Amino acid sequence: MIDPSKLHHMHGGFRRRKLILTLAALERDITGRNDETQPALKTAFKHITRPDYVKKIAEIVAEDPKLSDNARNRLLDLIRTEPFNEHRICNTARNFLLEITGSPSAEWDLIIAPHRNREHTDTTAGRPFHEGLFIYAEDIRSPFNLGSIFRTAEAFGAEKLFLSPFCTDPAHPRAIRSAMGCIDFLPYERLALDEVCAALPGVPVFALETGGTPLEQFDFPERGIAVIGSEELGINPDTLKKASYGTVTIPMCGVKASLNVGVAFGILMQAWTGKLTFCG
Repeated sequence: MIDPSKLHHMHGGFRRRKLILTLAALERDITGRNDETQPALKTAFKHITRPDYVKKIAEIVAEDPKLSDNARNRLLDLIRTEPFNEHRICNTARNFLLEITGSPSAEWDLIIAPHRNREHTDTTAGRPFHEGLFIYAEDIRSPFNLGSIFRTAEAFGAEKLFLSPFCTDPAHPRAIRSAMGCIDFLPYERLALDEVCAALPGVPVFALETGGTPLEQFDFPERGIAVIGSEELGINPDTLKKASYGTVTIPMCGVKASLNVGVAFGILMQAWTGKLTFCG
């Protein structure tokens, strides 16, 4: 962490960049998400408490001449409010700075996100999941969508995620960004669906696609492989033939009647896991 007095001597874009990185590091520390390269702030600063450090950083942000009066007053109110909410003021100040610089927060995720050393840490050990709950992602082209699928699958307790040979790479920076670390926690493997079925004999396969049984009427299996398809083309017809357990459909009534694959997958997972006992 940089000393606040040094920040006072910086100017313009350079100071804003340093402040954005500092605020992001503070958020990680507050939420307990420090990476291996960042010491806890309580050991990094012995002469000042973290809340007082956060206040000093927020005061520096409030001095920015490009900050709107409303934004400045919002920061000053947060500084004075008791109980003091460190996380909210760090996040608010950081987003105000991002707005000034014209940088969407997503562009900073790769810089500020915590990174784990997978060579030394088994992040999947002890992860709670629903045994027998598998996902097969077919030809997902968007890294953002794939990252979202990882995040949702991990959150709802999928045992494992399988990727078709033509899925985008989970190591793509945008996939890592939208997965928010879940690629480190959720086991995954790239296989053709025939190979998955051979490795999991007897596990029913069903598909999320239009023209099937409405979500609320579908009899979800206790164990199964849910197939989700490409953003543009949906599930390959040959793949649909292998979904012997059936097809489930999300009823929609809008003009477009269309959902992003990551959103549709989230709806599917909530419905499926809602019929199961909590994962342990």
